[in-house]
Amino acid sequence: MIITFPDGNTREFAEGLTGLEIANEISPGLARATLSCSIDGVHSDAFRPIHGDHQVTFYTFKDENGRWAYRHTASHVLAQAVKRLWPETKLAIGPAIENGFYYDFDTPETFSPEDLAKIEAEMAKIEKEDQKIERFELPREEAIAYMDKLGEPYKVELIRDLPADAIISFYRQGDFVDLCAGPHVKSTGVVKNIKLLNVAGAYWRGSEKNKMLQRIYGTAFEKKADLEAYVTALEEAKKRDHNKLGRELELFTTVDIIGQGLPILLPKGARVIQLLQRFVEDEEQKRGYLLTKTPFMAKRELYKISGHWDHYRDGMF
Repeated sequence: MIITFPDGNTREFAEGLTGLEIANEISPGLARATLSCSIDGVHSDAFRPIHGDHQVTFYTFKDENGRWAYRHTASHVLAQAVKRLWPETKLAIGPAIENGFYYDFDTPETFSPEDLAKIEAEMAKIEKEDQKIERFELPREEAIAYMDKLGEPYKVELIRDLPADAIISFYRQGDFVDLCAGPHVKSTGVVKNIKLLNVAGAYWRGSEKNKMLQRIYGTAFEKKADLEAYVTALEEAKKRDHNKLGRELELFTTVDIIGQGLPILLPKGARVIQLLQRFVEDEEQKRGYLLTKTPFMAKRELYKISGHWDHYRDGMF
């Protein structure tokens, strides 16, 4: 088969080699660094066989796609660790996101900081086990039966939403299997330097009509130094968080009945705003700005011209 690379060069390889095997024939160093690849522009597992002539691009941790595959696998390691520690847990979704990953869980347990430490320790065990990651596919109805047998109702719901003729993909690592489109790295041993950051609530499928799940956020880096630098940056950012500082300095507070995004300015905060307003007004006057003031209300005809009347007349006060 003829493989074309991003620089336009082509090379012939034996039929059925995986992306990693092709990378190794080019350079063992490239193979060690490769986390995923793309085949004709489609992001794919580097451990899957390639058949026929294609354009292939390899991704390392320096590439966004490489980091995505790395952290996506970290989310599966997280899910596997949680299932080991709390087997009754139901799995929802666990994607890679910018700078990290998360996984949503349905469990009667409320995850504590101590639990996160336990989960991290279990994830470290899974990494050391270096479990091979495999992809397999099933027709829709078989996939539903498979997930139903595993007791994963959220996965069943996701599959039912797919077309009847859809081929459903799964990924297996050791005794853990998850519904997933991929791609992933070749084994759990590839993913190192994982840090779980926090737990938050998340409605299933983003709807408040559905059950509230527990979302564990985490991140993972190829190099320990990069992880440490990232965690340090997060800690420094927390110290400078405007919400934290605003409360500590007694500038503002919030009340649930008004809304968390609608702060109430306390005397100190109101004074700051007052001084800022005076400063701006003085600067405008120095620079020759001429101000005008318009009414807060107007006749109906103005709103008809703007188009607001037809759209909002039933909702205006």
